[in-house]
Amino acid sequence: MPHTATIQSVRFSPDSRLIVAAGIDGAIRLWTIDGKLSTIFKGHKSAVWRVAFSPDGQTIASASGDFSVKLWQLDGTLIITLKHERGMWGIAFSPDGKTLASEGDDQLVILWDLEQILHLNRLKYSCDWVQDYLKTNITVEKSDRSICNYSLFH
Repeated sequence: MPHTATIQSVRFSPDSRLIVAAGIDGAIRLWTIDGKLSTIFKGHKSAVWRVAFSPDGQTIASASGDFSVKLWQLDGTLIITLKHERGMWGIAFSPDGKTLASEGDDQLVILWDLEQILHLNRLKYSCDWVQDYLKTNITVEKSDRSICNYSLFH
């Protein structure tokens, strides 16, 4: 099944066996080199402007006008959505695959630390983030101040 609108980006996998294409129809399609459709990735709510393969060829990143960058497994499973305040236009993996760079409407380049993002203990991260608020905000109930008991994480 071909794209239903203009294709904006196309990339070969590092081993040159797959091709990923993205278009303004919001879909991403993965093709084998002999032209067989392998996977359709669905999840963006707007045009997909760029796609990229990770250096190991196991992950696809997509940048969209819906203010997101998405990371996908080759079978179409969404790994994570990275949100931004503006539309995203471009993406690139670092050669070691540990960092993803994205750029968009705000003229900024964002460097996403994929090791931290993909292997993050979300509860610990959240508690680290609100720790000072819980300790110092006078509107927080005394019983809620210990909600992030660090013995849970160590």
